[in-house]
Amino acid sequence: MRTQVGIVGAGPAGLMLAHLLHLEGIQSIILENRSRDYVESRIRAGLLEQWASDLLVDTGVGARMQREGMFHDGVYFAFGGALHHINFRALVGKGVTIYGQQEVVKDLIERRLADGGQILFEVADVSVHDFAGNGAPKIRFRHGGKEQELACDFIGGCDGFHGICRPSIPASALTAHDREYPFAWVGVLSESPPPENELIYAYHERGFALYTMRSPTLSRLYLQCPPDEEIENWPDVRIWQELHTRIGGTRTLAEGTMLQKGITAMRSFVVEPMQHGRLFLAGDSAHIQPPTGAKGMNLALADVKVLARALTAFYRSGQDDLLQRYSATCLRRVWKAQRFSWWMTQLFHLDPRDNAFDRKRQLAELDYVTSSEAAGRSLAENYVGLPVEG
Repeated sequence: MRTQVGIVGAGPAGLMLAHLLHLEGIQSIILENRSRDYVESRIRAGLLEQWASDLLVDTGVGARMQREGMFHDGVYFAFGGALHHINFRALVGKGVTIYGQQEVVKDLIERRLADGGQILFEVADVSVHDFAGNGAPKIRFRHGGKEQELACDFIGGCDGFHGICRPSIPASALTAHDREYPFAWVGVLSESPPPENELIYAYHERGFALYTMRSPTLSRLYLQCPPDEEIENWPDVRIWQELHTRIGGTRTLAEGTMLQKGITAMRSFVVEPMQHGRLFLAGDSAHIQPPTGAKGMNLALADVKVLARALTAFYRSGQDDLLQRYSATCLRRVWKAQRFSWWMTQLFHLDPRDNAFDRKRQLAELDYVTSSEAAGRSLAENYVGLPVEG
């Protein structure tokens, strides 16, 4: 098999990379170890920054999002028994869109197949080879019971944090920056209307809570918990009690059937550089961040937008300066997103290592952010998405 760009992973990063390359006449093949049904149904992020929703529309895969997405002008911060609205659109002229990652994946897969593009699902034993120099990289894998090899010019490593691409790079060529947080989230998907038409971030003496949604009748709800917590310790009745308590009486919370629940770890991770030879990492394979800032899917899309532009320049002119600068370009934005995700996390969560001083500091900062136009604008600018450089 032969293609120009071999892509490992059919998540938002890999699918969008293939789509952007197709629009420029560049061939690619996507290899995915899971089934199509699995990747289209796994629940992940659900918030798109303004530029990201614009990207879907501008590249012809945003029609369903425009019909079914929930367009938000801001968010609410709940603390001290009151709800405070931060209007992003009034502050910076932009908003965000609630549209599940699995829906983005469905739309991209449908378009990819309609365009005649190849996605090989349920591949096994994937390995990447000969990417370190300027030769022809290869991806070996097993599909349909047969051993196969894909020759390509470049490899897009879009296979997530636990994928094979990053570990295939010599450890001596990478520097990893890692931070684990002393708390986690209990997350539930509930068949019930959300308590507000926009997200509520709640600071409470019992811990952080987030009230978000997937549709007007489907709520996505989160509670801070210890990092070593087991979901078995969180029966439905306990979850609802904590959610009612932590919203602090600021809104009425309707209960419903819990369709899913689980524990989400909180971690920050960045690897530098995001490339080695002709292997380029994108999305979670290169960085993960606490979900408090809603940056995961957006950073993945930003990475491949930069990569697609660099590959397009290479195939059009033979120049590789944008490819050489790929890591530096992406990491500048990645670290700003990491900073924002860390800031949102420390603003709302109760750290067991903190004391009364830290609690007072958090409340003062929440008061400042919700009462200062300058502070609110800074929050809004980061939340709706910083510019994506090329």
